[in-house]
Amino acid sequence: MKPRKSEEQLPGRAVALLLVFCVSGMRAETARYSVPEEAERGSFVANIAKDLGLTGEELLARRARVVPEGEKQYLQLNQHSGDLVVREQMDREELCGQSEPCLVRFEVLLESPLQSFRAEVRLIDINDHAPVFLNREIVLTIPESAMPGTRFLLESAHDPDVGNNSLQHYSISSNEYFHVYTQRRNDGGRYAELVLDRALDREQQAEVAFSITAVDGGNPPRSGTASIRVVVLDINDNIPVFTQTLYKVSVMENSSEDTIVVVVSASDLDEGTNGEIVYSIFQNSEENLQTFKINPETGQIRLKKPLDYEEKKTYEIDVQATDGGGLSTHSNVEVQVKDVNDNAPEVIITSLTSTLSEAAPPDTVVALFNVRDRDSGDNGRTTCELTGEQPFRITLLAADAYALVTSETLDREQVEEYNVTVRARDEGSPALSTSKTLLVRLLDVNDNAPTFTQAIYTMVMSENEPAGRSLGRLSATDPDAGENARVRYSLVPPPTGTLAAASFVSVDAESGTVRTLRPLDYEKVPAFEVTVTAADGGSPPLSAQAVLRIIVRDENDNAPVLLHPGPESSAAGELVPRWAPSGYLVAKVVAVDADAGQNAWLSYELAKATEPGLFRVGLHSGEVRTARAVTERDAARQRLIVLVRDRGQPSRSATATLAVALVDDFSDAFHQLGHDPAGGQQPQVAEEEMLTTYLIASLCCVSSLFLLSVLVLTANTLCRARVRAELPPPSPSCYADGDVASDGVGVGSTGTLSPAYRYEMCLTSGSGRSEFQFLRPILPSLHSNAEAGLDKDQEPLRHSQPACDREAQKAALSLLVQPLSHTAVENRSASLPSAFLESRGRAYRLTRAHQPAKSGQSGEEIGSEGAAVDAPAQKLWQGYTPHALELLSPENVSASSRRSPRSGFGIAGRAERQRGLRAAAAAVPARTAGRSPRTSPLSARNRPDTRRDTDTDKGRRRRAMALARQVLCVCALLGLPLAGAEPIRYSVAEEAESGSLVGELAEDAGLTPAQLSARRARLVSEDGRQHFRLERASGRLVVAGRLDREQLCAQSDTCMLPFELLLSNPLQFFRVEVTVKDINDHSPVFPEDRVSFRIPETSVPGSRFPVEGARDLDIGSNNIQAYSISPENEYFSVSYGSRSEDDKYLELVLEKPLDREEQEEMRFNVIAVDGGSPPRTGTTNVKIVILDVNDNPPIFTQEVYIAKALENMPEGSVVLTVLATDPDAGVNGDVSYQLSQAVGESDSGFVIDPITGEIKLTKPLDFEAAQHHEIRVRARDGGGLSAICKVLVEVVDVNDNVPELVVSSFSSPLPENTVPGTVVALFTVRDRDSGANGKISCALQDQLFFSLRPAYKNYYELVTVSVLDREETPQYILSVTAADAGSPPLTSTHTFTVDISDVNDNAPVFNQTSYTMYVRENNVPTVFVGAVSAADADVGLNAKVTYSLAAEQGPERAWCSCISVNSEKGHVFVLRPLDYERLRQTEVTVSASDAGSPPLRANVTVRLVVLDENDNAPLVLYPAQESGPASSELVPVSAEAGYLISKVVAVDADSGQNSWLSYHLLRATDPGLFSVGLQSGEVRLRRPVTERDSVKQKLVVLVRDNGKPPLSATAALSALLLKDFSNVRLPHSSPAGEDQAAASLTTYLIIALVFVSLLFLISTAVLLARKVCRRKELKAGHVLYAADTLQSGLADAAAAGTLPRAYCYEISLTTGSGNSEFRFLKPILPSLPPQHCAVGQGPGEEQDFPGVPVSSEDMAPDNAGTLSAGQFNALSFN
Repeated sequence: MKPRKSEEQLPGRAVALLLVFCVSGMRAETARYSVPEEAERGSFVANIAKDLGLTGEELLARRARVVPEGEKQYLQLNQHSGDLVVREQMDREELCGQSEPCLVRFEVLLESPLQSFRAEVRLIDINDHAPVFLNREIVLTIPESAMPGTRFLLESAHDPDVGNNSLQHYSISSNEYFHVYTQRRNDGGRYAELVLDRALDREQQAEVAFSITAVDGGNPPRSGTASIRVVVLDINDNIPVFTQTLYKVSVMENSSEDTIVVVVSASDLDEGTNGEIVYSIFQNSEENLQTFKINPETGQIRLKKPLDYEEKKTYEIDVQATDGGGLSTHSNVEVQVKDVNDNAPEVIITSLTSTLSEAAPPDTVVALFNVRDRDSGDNGRTTCELTGEQPFRITLLAADAYALVTSETLDREQVEEYNVTVRARDEGSPALSTSKTLLVRLLDVNDNAPTFTQAIYTMVMSENEPAGRSLGRLSATDPDAGENARVRYSLVPPPTGTLAAASFVSVDAESGTVRTLRPLDYEKVPAFEVTVTAADGGSPPLSAQAVLRIIVRDENDNAPVLLHPGPESSAAGELVPRWAPSGYLVAKVVAVDADAGQNAWLSYELAKATEPGLFRVGLHSGEVRTARAVTERDAARQRLIVLVRDRGQPSRSATATLAVALVDDFSDAFHQLGHDPAGGQQPQVAEEEMLTTYLIASLCCVSSLFLLSVLVLTANTLCRARVRAELPPPSPSCYADGDVASDGVGVGSTGTLSPAYRYEMCLTSGSGRSEFQFLRPILPSLHSNAEAGLDKDQEPLRHSQPACDREAQKAALSLLVQPLSHTAVENRSASLPSAFLESRGRAYRLTRAHQPAKSGQSGEEIGSEGAAVDAPAQKLWQGYTPHALELLSPENVSASSRRSPRSGFGIAGRAERQRGLRAAAAAVPARTAGRSPRTSPLSARNRPDTRRDTDTDKGRRRRAMALARQVLCVCALLGLPLAGAEPIRYSVAEEAESGSLVGELAEDAGLTPAQLSARRARLVSEDGRQHFRLERASGRLVVAGRLDREQLCAQSDTCMLPFELLLSNPLQFFRVEVTVKDINDHSPVFPEDRVSFRIPETSVPGSRFPVEGARDLDIGSNNIQAYSISPENEYFSVSYGSRSEDDKYLELVLEKPLDREEQEEMRFNVIAVDGGSPPRTGTTNVKIVILDVNDNPPIFTQEVYIAKALENMPEGSVVLTVLATDPDAGVNGDVSYQLSQAVGESDSGFVIDPITGEIKLTKPLDFEAAQHHEIRVRARDGGGLSAICKVLVEVVDVNDNVPELVVSSFSSPLPENTVPGTVVALFTVRDRDSGANGKISCALQDQLFFSLRPAYKNYYELVTVSVLDREETPQYILSVTAADAGSPPLTSTHTFTVDISDVNDNAPVFNQTSYTMYVRENNVPTVFVGAVSAADADVGLNAKVTYSLAAEQGPERAWCSCISVNSEKGHVFVLRPLDYERLRQTEVTVSASDAGSPPLRANVTVRLVVLDENDNAPLVLYPAQESGPASSELVPVSAEAGYLISKVVAVDADSGQNSWLSYHLLRATDPGLFSVGLQSGEVRLRRPVTERDSVKQKLVVLVRDNGKPPLSATAALSALLLKDFSNVRLPHSSPAGEDQAAASLTTYLIIALVFVSLLFLISTAVLLARKVCRRKELKAGHVLYAADTLQSGLADAAAAGTLPRAYCYEISLTTGSGNSEFRFLKPILPSLPPQHCAVGQGPGEEQDFPGVPVSSEDMAPDNAGTLSAGQFNALSFN
């Protein structure tokens, strides 16, 4: 329980409170004192003790102190003497500003008992401040027109002192213009006004300077001084004057934009705005405004755009200078433009033939054009030329007329169109040029026949292909265009009596698509060829032919046919003895398939049999053999069905039925088999013997295979060595044809299909002398000399050469050798006829000699667009003769290589193309050593061709005659313009109607109308526009359309339109000039309809004002002649005339002075009249605005303005608007307002709008700070005249100050045993507002424990009213609200936070009445098991709880030394390991005590429970487990299942599930004989005992508990199975012999087999690795295959008897491989489909070489087309 709190008697407290109120009422009057400002610290003010009637001891006893109203303490009370002294110096100006009186209020507070006295100290001002001007220099601007007596308000000085010490009067230093007058404001302040005594004159004195002094009334007086500088403003009485009346300047016409042309300068004697000059260009010409601009400040005249000498040569600019007062003057600027070469020549096409036939002869006219240049002199003289090399040239016809003609024969196939660029250049410096591009397209002539992309097309179709199926597409191109290039395809009818192959396929005439017409049978037609013709659409049409080869792909449409057994043979025909071993041949099934390829590959399977496991069938041989040995259990009659299936898709099959009879009448069958059927053994022995037999057989096989491989490898190595030894050394002799004949025959004799081979040969440096031997084709395709197109006279030349040279040339033509370049490697189908054969810097190129040549060519050069390389030899090489091999120089070779994109050095060939190359090689003669290329028989030029020479001579004669005719025509044309150089001239009036007659042009030119039509006369103008039309029928020249002279020639004096009369056949020119005459069709037009002038009224008569003149597009007398004013007036007249030829002016002249007061503006018209008949006029309206002079100052509507403003008005509120007017106009009448304030009032919070005169607040007003404000406002016009008015602002008080609460005394914290009525705080409240706004009331929100009572006036006490308890409320937050009586009322709240200090009145309390904690047995020492917790409601040391074990535990509890408690946190620890079997639980008492004085205590009981762990294994009680032999249980043999043999008994010291035991049979001699009860441990029989069970049984029983992890024990039992218990002798225990004997024969055999297999595998791996390494070396170009390698590969492939796969060979010749020999295989039967094989042309590229069929003639063994390597080297590299 909490102790009871003491209470105070209420009657005594009431009496004390009444006494305090009485004393307060007696001392309610305020005590007043005074002290000078700035008094030193400690200065005596008054004796408070004496005034209060108290002694010093009473003041000290009652704890008297001074409480100020503000925050700062300026006064101090001496409690011993009662004296009130100055604690800190006080500055009256800082504390009160300008307010008077300045009071410092405070209260004297007596605390025991509480009593307060109010007092105030007045600060007396001393003269400690001098008057100060805000600015040390005051500047006034006064116009010289100001009248004497004018007053000017000056800036006031500021003096912080008050009364007599403040500012009293002003004075100025002596001067002749001004005196000062001191004025007094309503608030007592003084300001100064400056009064003008005499008129100012700026010309005599521009500035007046003097000083002003402000003096206060102190003793001694203080003063402040400032300087005044009066600036006299000027009057605008001077006009600007230019330095020159005329500026002359020259400018280059190529000057860029913003280039300075000239700088004009004018000066004005006036100053300020009147002296600031602004420059402008007077609008006398719109063209001048668009061309020039002037800087209005600097007078710089710049270009707005580049000048053009050709458009205008001279410009006249009128520049006007205007000062700030509006006075202006004018000056003229003359600009001369200098010509530069800035116009490039112009090329004008007068006639153009854009399409031209490619058969057009030379000197054909293509285009006619003129060249002109707008520049003059050398800049206008031009020359003309063509750019680039093209078959055109330029011919000069006249001065500026040219013709573009052809210079040679054209060929559209080479160039379809020409972009002919004509360049015209002038002779200026630097020279300019212009290019004109003419597009000339050539019309096609059918001079090119179509060309197939291939000579032979090979397509594949499947047999039984339905009709209409697309096989591919033929493609032929024609370099012609249009119908000449339209190619149509057709089949050539076959000769009579041949296979009608044309009926098998059709060719689409338009697209060339090949389609089937009917299904074909591969077995009847495996392949066929047709000839396709491609013809163009020309007239006459040209055509070309190509061979289309169709290969029929076999389909699996024939099922296998059984040959044996035949379908008619008996099913019972095969006898098999019963002694037949496994693998015995029973029969052989033989079948064939009419299909080819894999469709004919047959496989045999056993589909059904009486005993499927007895027989097996060879997959490929069809042999039926026994799969195992025949036994007695097998049936005597066996039936087999063999399935024969081909490999087609889908596959087809047939079945053969065999009947097999098993007979046993062979007497010696079992003797041959070698085993006795009667001698049987046990199954296990038989299996072991079979395993041994298999192991021996496997060992023999692996060993034989290993030995055979070693022998083969050795023999192969020896053979290679022997072949290398037998190879002859390299020699220049040739290989004979028989060197490789045996190889070819050997391969071909097998009669099977040979694979297709492809080769890639790369010749590197140093391999020029390498020798190659190529196998000869078995079926040769070579033709006779007659078929090859050889003449008889060529035979001696060929036979006169050695055989080696001829064969070498054949080999050379069988290879493609091109100049070294990377692109040749990328080319996959080289064009052989365009090949070059290089040999030591020379090259051979094949040309077709017998083909008719084009004009200008001696022979057609066969390139990639020539005959296709896949054509047969008789077509490919037809027309190539020995002289067709032209010897070229290395330069020609380089040029050829540049023209052909297929270049490179390499040999890339296809086996199927070598036949045609060898055939062509037979026609090439041998190269004669040392013969010059020009005399070599290989040159085509040494072989005369009579027919070609005759044609050439005729062509030359025709060209010579045509050239002579063209030269004569050109000479005649050049002479005609010279004969008629005088132009024909006419004149016509402008605006003439279309068709109006101009002149008889035909008659004047000396021609008749018939000649005009016959010679195709037409008009050609320079600019391409046709203003006139020629009537050919009459020969008259008429107007083609409306002519406007002003549009055509602008303001030029003469308007001439030149053009030419062109006669085409023959070419002739006549120059014609037509002059267009002007008529008065335009009226004068002013640039602006209205013109305005601003003229000051001070302008003198005779002043001139320029006006922009009118413009008339007509010329001569039709132009403007006079100007006039309408209506006439007495102030202005008009003046006009010409300063120069092109400079006309128009000016207004002032005749009489202007007066703005009489007339502000005037209007009249200026009229321009031309000299036409009738005359035309133009009018512009002129407006004259008269500018005013500033002769009137502003005037306010009131001298004093009075306004009231609430102090809570927001910032920006308008207080008052002042208004001043000025009768002047313009800038002189614009009035601006500004505030003029005294020093120190710059932050008065007001601002005035300079335009509207609105006075606004810059910050809210404060009634408490200042109750009224006085403002001076100055109004100033644009001329500098000003006026001043006064504004008085009264501030109206509002309730804007919230009550303030000032705490004098506050006690916190309070002890919780504080008695009620204790004073907690003493405070006072105050409000700065006045009246009802300053009355305050106070209230406390929560009065349950505290209350608020008034003490004295605005003082209040905060006291307690009830007992406090910290544990219930440790802190009180009390809110005291003070409210005033304003409307609306304002409130303020002050918060008192009262903390309650603690008293130790609460004991600790545990959070539980008792604690139970758990620990597992065998715990580690000092293990944490839990924690106790107690809380104390007190704080600090009173709440700090410490824990301990109680010393006395009670009689029923024993002290336990195994438990300890942490004194700080209450953690409970177990100090040592516990054993559940010894101690299961214990209890202790824990005590918690606080740190108070005296301390309080509480106790709680802690129970510790020990948890069991599985730390005891089961203990077997029976059977006893001693070290001796186990006892034996006797079991009768007759015991049934479930018979109890024994019971295992065990116990566990643990508890719970740790002691639950289970029994399991761990192992036994016969595990299936016994069972053990899981829970009981009873050992029983699982089944009855049998004779086979062992007599002695040994059992091991596992006993396991249920703990985690479980613990276990074992019990061993022995059981004897006895028939009779009468004679029981227990045998002694002896270990059984469980080890096996030594390693058997089987183990040794396995080890031997593994060893031999590993040896064989390692040898094979080494051999393969060696082969791979060699292969990599070959790829790198460092290893060469020997000839025997290819031979052995071919022999192996031939001996297989089946279709082998394709082989690919890559042979690389490196440096030093010149003595190597190679043999290359060729396809034997090339009718197979293409076998794709990737053969790299380079390190990272691939190329596919499709197989091409070879005819049967290629199979002849004695073909002479085989070339040896020596022959190849003799031609290619020697």
